[in-house]
Amino acid sequence: MEIFFGIITRQAIRRGSFDSVSELIDAIRRFIDGWNERCEPFVWTKDADIILAKAKRKTTSDTRH
Repeated sequence: MEIFFGIITRQAIRRGSFDSVSELIDAIRRFIDGWNERCEPFVWTKDADIILAKAKRKTTSDTRH
């Protein structure tokens, strides 16, 4: 879902100008309708083991702010 939200943000929301919440909702619905008309599944370029191994080795710094 996170990938989809990134796509919809870049392609339908970020550069838009909306005078009301209903205009924003309409833009999102139009995007989703178009997406569903041409939908294709996401194709993962790496297998799950590679992705999970990379996620496990990431660490955060102990820097205090």
